[in-house]
Amino acid sequence: MTHPTLTTREFRRAFLLVTSLFFLWGLAHGLVDTLNKHFQLILQMTKAQSGLIQFALYGAYFGMALPAGFFMRKFGYKKGILLGLGLFAAGAFLIAGTTVFASFWVFLPCLFLLGCGLATLETAANPYTIRLGPQETSERRINFAQSFNGLAWVVGPIIGLAIYGNQGVKPDEKLQSLILPYTLIGGAVMLVFYLIYRTPLPEIREEAARPAEDDRATAGTAHPPLFRRRHFVLGVLAQLAYVAAQTGVFSYLINFVTDEGQTPHFDVKYGPWFLSIGFALFMGGRMGSSYLMAVVKPAKLLALYALLCSAALLVISANLGWISLIALFAVFFFMSVMFPTIFALGIRDLGTDTQRGASFMVMSIVGGALFPMFMGWIADHYGMAAGFLAPLPLFLYIFYYALAGSRRETLDS
Repeated sequence: MTHPTLTTREFRRAFLLVTSLFFLWGLAHGLVDTLNKHFQLILQMTKAQSGLIQFALYGAYFGMALPAGFFMRKFGYKKGILLGLGLFAAGAFLIAGTTVFASFWVFLPCLFLLGCGLATLETAANPYTIRLGPQETSERRINFAQSFNGLAWVVGPIIGLAIYGNQGVKPDEKLQSLILPYTLIGGAVMLVFYLIYRTPLPEIREEAARPAEDDRATAGTAHPPLFRRRHFVLGVLAQLAYVAAQTGVFSYLINFVTDEGQTPHFDVKYGPWFLSIGFALFMGGRMGSSYLMAVVKPAKLLALYALLCSAALLVISANLGWISLIALFAVFFFMSVMFPTIFALGIRDLGTDTQRGASFMVMSIVGGALFPMFMGWIADHYGMAAGFLAPLPLFLYIFYYALAGSRRETLDS
């Protein structure tokens, strides 16, 4: 028995270039997750206050996703990708250039601008990747591309280690250590901007993307409005739940291994190594699971992983030392397939509404803006282990979506 190919020859070059985008925004996210603990230390912030970093970054997704979608409907995917890269680079260079002010409140709007670039890229690259090959391998294809997002998350904390390793006493000296990494990121983004600008990319119109069988099935009937498509509406909620849970877990792993009273307890300078190990498992989960989906239905795999994450969170919250730490790493592994799989299931068979649906999917990333502050508040009052109970209801909802919510049905009026 032969399985459909991941992509086709006509789309291979475009697929490789777009996959590089996943690496770039993963690098940005990995570095930000490392900075969360860094700012707690040098600016004497609580965990809830440091959650404003995620609020600025993920809040940009909420504000930018729909405008980015409208832009791409008018001008196409390629120009949308170039716009995202331009905003990404501008944000990175501004972060590097404004560290002289040594101000957290100056850093946040620069990070928001960078987040607008990431939101634009995700609005373009996720649905574009789904279209670059056979429909039956769309979940595998986006999981494979997102694997490079996971690889970048491994690299991000290692870059962050250079920031932790800066032992200067003054806060402004610590903030100036952001100059080099963000300058290099901005330069790399501009290089990719040039390569994509010079490379012809296939422009896929949503009118041409709907499968022929879908046209035959809906011939002579009114196409259901976007917000009456059950799998899409519930998928947006599932994506919001996932990104909220993911951001909380990513943001506070370093706290879990470095806070006083935690067992095992490590010096804060080693924190990024633990985050990097977690992201390596995250990347491995995506790469391995993208091939596993050739024999296991993506929705079933998503349900299994959501259930395992829920069980692991209970072990983490029990604060059982090394057993809880291993369970936390297990959550990294099992979360790996969730974003791309929910995204693919949610926008499947939307036809001409695919780009608009993708915009709402990216808007749902706003879940990552608010949840870390809530999780941080719990940790401030009841301990970091208790904070890891907060994502439990979110993973249980994802379990429901995978089993039942992702069925393509029309909601009653």
